[in-house]
Amino acid sequence: MISKESISTYFKTLQEDICKALEQADGKEKFAEEVWQREGGGGGCSRVMQNGKIIEKGGVNFSSVYGLLPENIQKALNLKKAGFYATGVSIIIHPESPMIPIIHANVRYFETEDGKNWFGGGIDLTPHYVVKEDAHFFHTYLKKVCDKNDLSFYPKFKKWADDYFFIPHRNETRGIGGIFFDHLTETENTSKKNIFEFVQSVGDSFVPIYTHLIEKNRNLSFTENEKKWQLLRRGRYVEFNLVYDKGTKFGLDTGGRIESILVSLPQNASWLYNYTPKENSLEAKTLNFLKKDIDWLSSLT
Repeated sequence: MISKESISTYFKTLQEDICKALEQADGKEKFAEEVWQREGGGGGCSRVMQNGKIIEKGGVNFSSVYGLLPENIQKALNLKKAGFYATGVSIIIHPESPMIPIIHANVRYFETEDGKNWFGGGIDLTPHYVVKEDAHFFHTYLKKVCDKNDLSFYPKFKKWADDYFFIPHRNETRGIGGIFFDHLTETENTSKKNIFEFVQSVGDSFVPIYTHLIEKNRNLSFTENEKKWQLLRRGRYVEFNLVYDKGTKFGLDTGGRIESILVSLPQNASWLYNYTPKENSLEAKTLNFLKKDIDWLSSLT
């Protein structure tokens, strides 16, 4: 039987494994840990690294909260008044180098005392400069993870990510997407065990994906201009997280810990008025890739 306790235990282990791998990859800093309690029930453990050799700011957060479902969440999820339990891990890494992409991932589980339950999660990549080889690697890896479970998952969840990680007021995607899914629950053809195994495979994919991208790009040099571009792209990241991200809103609406929720924001970002990159520059080429429905599995020319 798949219980909320066994799911939560896996998430705790995942947090530990990811932190160890990232500390090894960074080679300088360690994650600082802060255990916190939620007034309404439950709590979590926030682990944050700052000013590392590779990681300028990174958060790997675990939470396990419960209590009475807030009224605004009842309306948002179309649920009746009931007790709830929610647990998950959320990861966000802002690297020091603009040659290494920002990465975000989360896996989560939600249930109510009246029997409703589902999983959600995903993993997405936000390069400061889009490198086709890296994008191909990233999406190929995710497709393999999805295909082991269900051949329909990758195209469906890739589309979901393209639509979700989109900044309407900029008419651009936040990055090159990835996969995103929510409300996965057991059906006549899919057991809760099968869904949990898929969620575990998504969580377990984080370390091999990101450590590969770190090692491939960590020694690349960069200019002051490329660092300025990184700050501008971080600004776009902030815009999405504060205006559109549902996870941020859910955390705030359920009385989550503010510092843990906003750990997704970078230490530094910038907004230049009416900035337009030079024609045919690497910055302009990156903007051309920030579109929905790009087939990253093909050899892009």
